[in-house]
Amino acid sequence: MRLTYILVALMLCTAPAWAAIQGECDSRGLYEGEFFPGVGKIPYEGPDSTNPMAFHYYNADEVIMGKPMKEWLRFSVAFWHTMRGDGADPFGSPTKVWPWEDASLDDMELAYRRMRAMFEFLDKLGVDYWCFHDRDIAPEGASLAESNAMLDKVVELAEHLQKETGKKVLWGTAQLFKHPRFMHGAATSPNASVHAYAAAQVKAAMDATLRLGGENYVFWGGREGYHTLLNTDLKLELDNLAAFLKGAVAYKKKIGFKGALLLEPKPQEPTKHQYDWDAATTMGFLNQYGLSDEFKLNVECNHATLAGHSCEHELQLASAYGKLGNIDANTGDAQTGWDTDQFLTDPKEATLVAAVILKQGGLAPGGINFDAKLRRESTDVNDLFYGHISGMDALARGLRNAAQMLEEGILPGMIKDRYSTYSKGVGKKIRDGKVDFVELEKVALASADPAEDLPSARAELYEIVLSRYIR
Repeated sequence: MRLTYILVALMLCTAPAWAAIQGECDSRGLYEGEFFPGVGKIPYEGPDSTNPMAFHYYNADEVIMGKPMKEWLRFSVAFWHTMRGDGADPFGSPTKVWPWEDASLDDMELAYRRMRAMFEFLDKLGVDYWCFHDRDIAPEGASLAESNAMLDKVVELAEHLQKETGKKVLWGTAQLFKHPRFMHGAATSPNASVHAYAAAQVKAAMDATLRLGGENYVFWGGREGYHTLLNTDLKLELDNLAAFLKGAVAYKKKIGFKGALLLEPKPQEPTKHQYDWDAATTMGFLNQYGLSDEFKLNVECNHATLAGHSCEHELQLASAYGKLGNIDANTGDAQTGWDTDQFLTDPKEATLVAAVILKQGGLAPGGINFDAKLRRESTDVNDLFYGHISGMDALARGLRNAAQMLEEGILPGMIKDRYSTYSKGVGKKIRDGKVDFVELEKVALASADPAEDLPSARAELYEIVLSRYIR
C-alpha cells in the first residue's frame, strides 16, 4: 500500500497544473521543481553559433537523403550513465551527487525521482528514446519476487510519463553482471540455480520492455566468459548460453514481443575472454546454434576498439551480413586502454559511422544509444547536456558529410572501379558461383601473371578524397 501511495502522489506531482500551483510536493521530496533549472529546450542555432547549450549541426527535421535527420539517427539516452553515473571508476570513489539523489529518501522514492529527472532531461534535450537496465531503474529487493514488484512499480511510473511526453524505449535489458550471484557468469554459470535466476530476471525485464513499448531487447554478456580455462568447461558454457538465448526467443514469441533481439559484442572486461568477442565471433556463435534468424547485433564503438578493430570495421561487418541492429555510440581513449565510454565527437569517425547507416537504409527499429558517460572530473549537472549535445552534433555533422560523399559518388565510384574485374568475364562467373577450379585453372594458364599488371591500391588517394568531406 505504501508503494502505491507514493506512486499515486508522484503521478499527481508530474501534472503540469499541480506543479504550477504547488511548486513542490510533500516533505518526502517527491517533487521539488526542475532538476535542471535554468536549462530550456535545446535549440538548433547552426554552425556559427557560439552557444554551448545549442545544437550547431543537429537539426532534427532537416531532410537528408529523403528522411529527417531524427529518423536516420534515432538518438537514445542511457539511463545508467546519465541518471546513475556518479564518477566512480576502478581506482576511485564517486565524485558527484546529482540533484535527484537524496540520501534521506528510500530506494523506491529515489527510483521515482530519477525517472522524473530522466524525462525532464529527454524533453529538454529533444531526444525521443531512452534505454535501461532493470536494476538501474528499480532497486534490488530482498528476494526476486520483491525485486519484480518494485520494477513493476517503477515501470508503471515510466509508462505514465511516456504517455504524457510521447517518449519511447529504444531497448531494455537485464543487469546480469553486477550482483555477486553472477560472479561466475549468468547463463554460463557453473551453477544451474544461477542460470535459472538469470532467466527469471530476463523474463521480468522483457515483460517491462514490452509494457513500455520497447522496440528492441539487448543481451550483454559481461560475465559470460572465463578468466582461466583450467576450471572452465568451454563447450558446456557455450551450449548453456545458446540454450538461454533460445529460451529468450521462445518467451519473446509467447508474449508477442515484436521488437528485435540484439546481442552486444565485447572482447573482455570484466572477464578475460567473453564469448561474444566481436561481431564476427558473435555471428559465428549464432550460426553454430541456429539462432542467426533471431538476433541482430548492438555494436558499441568502444567495444570494437577493445577487440582490436575500428568501429567502422564492426559496423561494416555486421551490416554486410544484415545483422547491424543498433549502435551504442561512444569511443575510448587510446592512451587508457579500457572501456572509458566517452562521447563520440571525432568528425571523421562520425562520418564513417554515418556512412554505414546511410548505405543500409537506416537502423530502425534500432537507433543510436549514447552509452557514454561524463569524465570523472565533470561534476556540473549542465555537463550532462554538453556531453550529449557534442555527441549529437558530431553524428549529425557526420551524417551530412556522409550524405554528400555518397551522393557525389566519387569515393564509392573509386571502390567500384577497383573491383570492376568482377563485373564481367570470369570475375562475374566467380560472383555468380558458375565456375569451378578446373575452369579457373584454364583461365590462369592462358593469362599473363597478374603480378605484371597489378594496379596500385592508392590508399593515400582514398584518404585525400575522404578528407574533402570531413567538415
